[in-house]
Amino acid sequence: MPLMPVPDHASILEEIKTVRRGGIVRLRRLEVPSLARIAFALAPADARPAAVPAQSQSQSVEWLLRLAVSRLGGGTLQEAAEYTLGLTPGTRDWPGADRRRRAAELYGVSIERFRKEQEAVVLDQVAEQVGRLARAALAERHPAAGEAPQDDPADPAVSARTHRLLTVPAHGRTVPVTLHVHPVDLLRDVDVVVSPVNTYLALPEAYKSSVAASLRRAGALRGLTGELLGDPIHEELRDWATARGTSGRPVLPGTVAVTGSGALAGQGVRRVYHAAVAVPRAGTNDYDVLPADVTRAVARALELLAEEHERFDPPLRSVCFPLLGSGRGGLPYEESVRAVWAAVDAELARGAPWDIHLVVRGLAPAGLVVRMLTEYAGGSVDGRTGDVSGGERSHPLP
Repeated sequence: MPLMPVPDHASILEEIKTVRRGGIVRLRRLEVPSLARIAFALAPADARPAAVPAQSQSQSVEWLLRLAVSRLGGGTLQEAAEYTLGLTPGTRDWPGADRRRRAAELYGVSIERFRKEQEAVVLDQVAEQVGRLARAALAERHPAAGEAPQDDPADPAVSARTHRLLTVPAHGRTVPVTLHVHPVDLLRDVDVVVSPVNTYLALPEAYKSSVAASLRRAGALRGLTGELLGDPIHEELRDWATARGTSGRPVLPGTVAVTGSGALAGQGVRRVYHAAVAVPRAGTNDYDVLPADVTRAVARALELLAEEHERFDPPLRSVCFPLLGSGRGGLPYEESVRAVWAAVDAELARGAPWDIHLVVRGLAPAGLVVRMLTEYAGGSVDGRTGDVSGGERSHPLP
């Protein structure tokens, strides 16, 4: 059986949540196909069966989860993960509520607070380790292992690289674009991260899985046992709105609010630009996002970067964009790429010196970004040596 493309982080996380609810003792009956495929891929080639039989799923997935948890580095995080998933000796048959209560005790918080905050972080970190194991297995099994891989943007192995430097022709020159394929809170040494937000500048709760929630969670200040000491990104965004008289009222779509990065400063992220692109739909939990508002927000973010860069030492230089509006906003990936790149291209046309980064969470959007930038290049985008074939043409994304 060939190695399957690495499932995206969200899929892995959802299956780990399924295990948390059902428990290790029920693994044989749980629907966790992604975890089963990853466990299969990590097995030595001469030990793999022809398929992954149902009766072996419980053992293989449990082994995978134990391996992932063992990579959390010890301490409260690892111990809480072991209790949460029933991996601690004597807990595999505990009800989910009992496992959650014991994990909450480790952090010294209530069960409800643990469920909303620490548990989300614990499971997200386990999912991240599972994803890293899967990507490592993919790289090891790749038929071109040890050789320079070919840059076919349709190849899942190409899209699976967690960091890929692309060079794109733009107005008589080539510019580097770094594509990150991982959760946004793992970014390091990028000066500015652009975060989508609704027009009320209301951040989602930190335990949710959106870009804005992930940045809020990663920027939070915590004590040695994980207790929340401060929520600086949320607090600074609230202060920004209050200072401009917009607290409780919507701003115009395309508005960008600026805050510090809280604890993300330890990862080299110095600013968060909150791009108001999602317009709440009255009477629902849904949003509307227009591509024109995304382009306007990206253009404004780049203007702010130009205004702020000399105020810092060293000056701000790099900026990272997710595919704005493609989450709860419902904007198709392709439309988001076009809308983001329209503003980036206009800035590049003026000779802007910024280092451009794009971040996506899964293989599908990563492959799409590479394909669309390849079409933009009018030939092929080289992600290995920095060379670009197809001439120096520059035109809008199709």
